[in-house]
This record gives sequence, C-alpha cells and structure tokens, in this order.
Amino acid sequence: MNMGDAPGWAGAGLGLAAFVVSLRSVKHGKRAANAAEGSATAAQQSVVETRRSSDAAEHSATAAEEALADQRRGAAERRRQEQEANRPRAEFRIEHRNKAVWELINCGTASAENVRCLDAPGARNEWPAGLSIAAGDVYPFMMAGSMQEPIPSVLRVVWEGQDEPVLLRVPPRIG
Repeated sequence: MNMGDAPGWAGAGLGLAAFVVSLRSVKHGKRAANAAEGSATAAQQSVVETRRSSDAAEHSATAAEEALADQRRGAAERRRQEQEANRPRAEFRIEHRNKAVWELINCGTASAENVRCLDAPGARNEWPAGLSIAAGDVYPFMMAGSMQEPIPSVLRVVWEGQDEPVLLRVPPRIG
C-alpha cells in the first residue's frame, strides 16, 4: 500500500473504527447480559417474596377466621349463660310460723312442680305427692322434734327440673 493511496487509508481507518465499535458493542453486550441476569435473579427473588407474602396473608386470614369463630362461640356462650341466668326459677326458703308449723316459701319467679322433701320432717304430715307451689306461694307443713330425733337443721328438697337436691336451712324455732 502506498502512502498516497487515500482510499486504502480510508478503508483502514474505517476498519479500525469498526473494530473499536465492535469492542464497545461486546462490552455493552456483556453489561446487558449481566443486567438481564441480575433482572432475572431479582424477578426470582420477587416471586419468592410474593409467595412468602401470599403464605403470610393466608396464615393471617386463617388466624383471623379462627379468632372470629372463637369470638362468635364466646358470644353465643355468653348469650346462653345470660338466658340461663334470666330464666324464671323456683327458689325456696323455710320459715318458722309457730310451734310445730313451718312454711316452705317459693320466693322465686317460677312455679315448682312435684316438690318433694328427701328428709322426713318429723313425719307428722307427709308432703303430698305432686305438690306444686307457684311463685310467691307458701306451703305450710308440720315438723316436730323429739329427744330421739331433733328437728333437722337442713332439709333437702327436689322438684321437676331440679334433680340435684337443694339444701334449705331450717331456722331456729321462735318461741
């Protein structure tokens, strides 16, 4: 090649420029590949985090549902207890009227059917079978003690709906 060959020198310069551009393209291609690889890694981490977040949200929703169910059960139990507490009930007490006469008083809000005394109160007159005492009513009965068998200090009473004996304190005799 001759120094005066201008097209040759121009071709060599263009070849050199193409070589430099090619080197830069390779460099930028590597950067782009590295960036794409980093982007893919970030996308994978994002998927993992999204799954974790989804699992956490699912666990949170399950816990919230369980808490709500517990609250509903608690509220239902409280309503049931309130209804039970407000339900009309027979409530008895014993008072001494005079001498051997005592009174069984229903001071509750409901009548009691088939009231029975499990202790024989002096055996003077038995309580009738099927004894019913309305709310606020009084049933007089006799009970007298002796040297061998004193008046009991407690009578055990049952009625329909109250199978467990209720202990009624017998107050001391007046006069």
